[in-house]
Amino acid sequence: MRCPEGCGRTLSMNLLPGAHPCWTLQEHPDGTGSLTPSVWRKEGCGCHFFLRRGKIEWVS
Repeated sequence: MRCPEGCGRTLSMNLLPGAHPCWTLQEHPDGTGSLTPSVWRKEGCGCHFFLRRGKIEWVS
């Protein structure tokens, strides 16, 4: 996915349970998705957010 902060970077989240770090994607009946845990870019723009039901929720 594209970084929601607007820095233009492409973010990749690993969904393979045997590798680290790993995210879990939950697909909801309404077609939206949620990722856990949060996504935190420790380099670059430094954004930190959750993807919940297809919407970005910023961590302050």
